[in-house]
Amino acid sequence: MRRYELMLVLRPDTADDRVQQILDRTTRGIAAGEGQIVKVSPWGRRRLAYPISGYREGSYFIVVFDAPSEAIDELERGLNITEEVMRHLVTRLERPAGRRPEKSEDEESEESEDSEKSEGLDAVEVTETTAEADDIPPLDDDVLAPEGEVIDESESEAAPKAV
Repeated sequence: MRRYELMLVLRPDTADDRVQQILDRTTRGIAAGEGQIVKVSPWGRRRLAYPISGYREGSYFIVVFDAPSEAIDELERGLNITEEVMRHLVTRLERPAGRRPEKSEDEESEESEDSEKSEGLDAVEVTETTAEADDIPPLDDDVLAPEGEVIDESESEAAPKAV
């Protein structure tokens, strides 16, 4: 299961009880698709960047949930036929790289077998397990961006120097 974020923009003239019904139906649909709700956050009424169906404001809601990818299609189908929903967007959230799930004993034994096989070889074979290993040394601090993203230096050197 993956983690998703759903942003809903509802019409501002929708009654509070109807808004609650829409949110309940949405969360029930996620749960019916074997998903799990993590958090529901009402953002309140906000001004829209451009008018949608004559409305200048909308009621915003964020729903964070875990679900299989097959459940997303059914969720979006339900939101598309709901009149009060002006816009919606489901995005997949990437989990931080520092938090990796615990490896089972089977996965650990497979990794140790792979490392034993490659000890006598001169060339290193890249596999899925070695590419995801945590023991890769970090790059220099000056190469890392503040958010931990690697800056591709080839782009900055690709431009010809002024003469």
